[in-house]
Amino acid sequence: MPTQTSTIFSLQTPKDISLNEIDAELNQIWQSYGITGEDGGLPSATRATTFTLVVYEPEETQYLLAALGFYNGPIDGILGPQMRAALREVQKKNGLPETGTATPETLTVLREEFAKGQRGGEHSAGLSGGSPRIADEIALRNPCRIIALFPIAGEDEGVKAQVSAYCPIQKQSSSTLICCEYITLSGTAAALERIGGMIPALLIGGLPKFLWWKATPDPNNGLFKRLAAVCNNVIVDSCNFNDPEGDLLHLEELVETGVPLADLNWRRLASWQELTAEAYDSPNRRAALKEVDRVTIDYEKGNPAQALLFLGWLASRLQWQPVSYQKESGDYDITRIHFISQDQRQVEAELAGVPVADVGDIMGDLIALRLSSTNPQADCGTVICSETGGCMRMETHGGAQSAGLFQQVTSLSEQKAEALLSQQVQRWGRESLFEESLGVTASIFKLAN
Repeated sequence: MPTQTSTIFSLQTPKDISLNEIDAELNQIWQSYGITGEDGGLPSATRATTFTLVVYEPEETQYLLAALGFYNGPIDGILGPQMRAALREVQKKNGLPETGTATPETLTVLREEFAKGQRGGEHSAGLSGGSPRIADEIALRNPCRIIALFPIAGEDEGVKAQVSAYCPIQKQSSSTLICCEYITLSGTAAALERIGGMIPALLIGGLPKFLWWKATPDPNNGLFKRLAAVCNNVIVDSCNFNDPEGDLLHLEELVETGVPLADLNWRRLASWQELTAEAYDSPNRRAALKEVDRVTIDYEKGNPAQALLFLGWLASRLQWQPVSYQKESGDYDITRIHFISQDQRQVEAELAGVPVADVGDIMGDLIALRLSSTNPQADCGTVICSETGGCMRMETHGGAQSAGLFQQVTSLSEQKAEALLSQQVQRWGRESLFEESLGVTASIFKLAN
């Protein structure tokens, strides 16, 4: 494959240092540092003083693939083409379904192979080199200090530290490059938790601090609690949750304790929310909104988090109270929720996990939704979909009332976590709309207990 020209200038490639040398090494990089290209055209470089982003990457798959020789890309937690190809190679070799994703069976095989290699002294559990792709999207838009925490498999040998610096090169000329500082700390989860007390000292004082926790936040995890307490925003992505319902409940528990949470998956719903609101802008449609008592939401089978969060948002806006909750699995994963409206009308919602042939990078993306009424005279029918097939299914399975309005969500180019994250760091603090919607979603799950 041809290599693309990098938009990141490597001012300091990853350099191994001891933990107590981090500050001194970073200061050394910036002491009278200037860079020039072959033609002397590149300007001098200065450190960014914008914010600190702490990234906790718990996914061990890339480490195992790299240690076993299947993968030689960056250890960044991103399921890109190279990682998918490596997973398919492992799956083909071991007679597993070639999904290109880290299925439980694939992880079991990788862990067993890694353990065998360790016993034979073949593998090292250390952090592999390579430029930090997690930082690329952030650095391009918002140069900052990034602290990457990488739990690794293997024996507990303490924590290894690296520092580096990267500068985004803009198309427009500038007198100075503003550069991103990168601190990498790798070790077993237990080792990282032991040094958790020193991490707050690495955050830039007086500037916003973000924690991107790339796993389900665990209220009982000591490292998470320590970092959440000192950060202005704790960022998660529920599209990666293994147990979406239980994990969303954990999020609600954290909100109740005052943790300022943001979910990148919530941001993916923005266009759906905007189109839904626009559908009822006109006075007659707004008046008919109270007649809506049937909701159908189709999503890509695998993770219902987006569908649940959208339904939580809709119910919180229309002040519906959940009263029952049922699930059934099969070719379609069906979830049925009943609500009571303010005027004591029954409202029924159905979420359908639809199997799709071409699953995208984001598991559980919405496909289509339908709002309608059992009252055939009500002008409140609306169908919104992301593809023609989704619209056709909603049209075929309509209720007593035909849809009066069709809208289609246009293709969204910035739905990947890295791009959404670079938008999220422009804001911080608590998000009341998200918290209210999450609260309704959590109250639905509690009906099953």
